[in-house]
Amino acid sequence: MKLFRTLTLAAWTTCALLAAPLAHAHDDAYLDTQTAPHGGQLRMAGAQHFELVVVKDSPTAKANAVTVYVTDHAGNKTSTAGATGSVTLLSGKTKSNAPLKPDGDNKLVGQAAYASTPDLKAVVRITLAGQGEQQARFAPLAPHASPQVR
Repeated sequence: MKLFRTLTLAAWTTCALLAAPLAHAHDDAYLDTQTAPHGGQLRMAGAQHFELVVVKDSPTAKANAVTVYVTDHAGNKTSTAGATGSVTLLSGKTKSNAPLKPDGDNKLVGQAAYASTPDLKAVVRITLAGQGEQQARFAPLAPHASPQVR
């Protein structure tokens, strides 16, 4: 019986050690090293990746486009048909909220007042059809590690 317990513990420990790198493979630091398909910033949100794309050349706050692309962990498009969403943008003391609406295969779009500044932060909330709400936080214009080309 002791041998069985020892072997079982060894097997579980080995599995945990082998799976540990996979658990951290999609954290924010790793995703910031990846080149996003549409030039935005990638974040993990449940079983999906959200890619937030904002306007990068608006020095003053005005109505600008906000786009979020939704994919699975392998980068395959996830349908946004029937999805609902919102984005909250924060820059300094300025806060702007906007609804996101499905627009095409795997994207949601909206308009929000913001300036393209390095301190811009965003919180994206999306509820895909038949699923619960997922949320991701972004700093889309902050300096990050150099992306690697996929």
